[in-house]
Amino acid sequence: MELNTLTEFFGNYTVQIVILGTLVLGLTSGALGSFALLRKQSLLGDAISHATLPGVCLAFLITQSKSPLVLLIGAGIAGWTGALLINWITENSRLKQDSALGIILSVFFGFGLVLLTIVQKLPTATKAGLDKFLFGNASTLLISDVKVMAVLSLLIVGVLIAFWKEFKLIVFDIAYARSLGLNIRFLSTLLSTLIVTAIVIGLQTVGVILMSAMLVAPAASARQWTDRLGVMVVLSALIGAVCGVGGAITSSLMVKLPTGPVIVVYLSIFVLVSLFFAPNRGMVWDFIRGYRHKSHLQRATVLKNLLLFSEIQTDPYHAHELSALDAIGRGPLRKTMRELLQKDLVREAEHNKWALTEKGLRTARKLTKEIEEQLNVPASD
Repeated sequence: MELNTLTEFFGNYTVQIVILGTLVLGLTSGALGSFALLRKQSLLGDAISHATLPGVCLAFLITQSKSPLVLLIGAGIAGWTGALLINWITENSRLKQDSALGIILSVFFGFGLVLLTIVQKLPTATKAGLDKFLFGNASTLLISDVKVMAVLSLLIVGVLIAFWKEFKLIVFDIAYARSLGLNIRFLSTLLSTLIVTAIVIGLQTVGVILMSAMLVAPAASARQWTDRLGVMVVLSALIGAVCGVGGAITSSLMVKLPTGPVIVVYLSIFVLVSLFFAPNRGMVWDFIRGYRHKSHLQRATVLKNLLLFSEIQTDPYHAHELSALDAIGRGPLRKTMRELLQKDLVREAEHNKWALTEKGLRTARKLTKEIEEQLNVPASD
């Protein structure tokens, strides 16, 4: 893209509004998603976002207004009601939280679809655009919408900072928090309210169905890279912001490409990269560490077996048949012998006859002594 074209693109008022909106949404949902993920409530955002649909429809039926503010207030009330019902079902019945989440999600969303069908048949609902709340429509954002999103986001961040220690306690050690006299129900409700608020401000951008990805995906990616809550929250917020802005720019460049699904695609890429390549938890690095550990174990086994054979002989550097080592060894023996040869721990005295070197003898004795000490077995002379 040429410089003039690029300047014209980012100078477009609609593009600027969409980018600002997705930036605010990504930062807020990413930060809050960390707490939901660590509390093992990843589906909470999914349930609440689906629970907002009947609120949107009821708000329109009651007020006959297409104002985004009115519709979002209805969504917030419905989402908050769903969150309270989830907590109530969990505390007052034998149903587990996953069952409560499934009940609220299916009942509220089903009721919302029924109401949406009724609304669309009304003559006053012409081009009401309520179906846009299902998948979102970022291009309809106005500067007033972005201002409301920014104010609510600042409020959410302020509450997170004010209750940081309390939220940290109920995430990692709720029993200890209860022993300190903290009001667990109030803190859980407050955290759920913040999640509801984040979902509400994201409905116009990514919609009911995809909003849960904005909460879970950035947090899941960030969790792979760090063990510290503060770092995770910041990293999750940054991932959400980058994916939000990237999705907004991509959808603006491509004709008829919706913003919400594109953002989710970017989030999915981040999740996959983190899942495979994160240094501490990535599957690729786990495989490499496992391979290295297996190779080390195989080499140690061969050295110990050579030491065992050498103790029978008067010469500790006596060569032994490879077939004898193979009989009590493990793994690909020839490959292991080549690795030991490169490290100058063994030598090939004759064809298929191997012996310890001086360095190998010292290493084998050290390994044997370490194993005996771990097993609390007295070392032999």
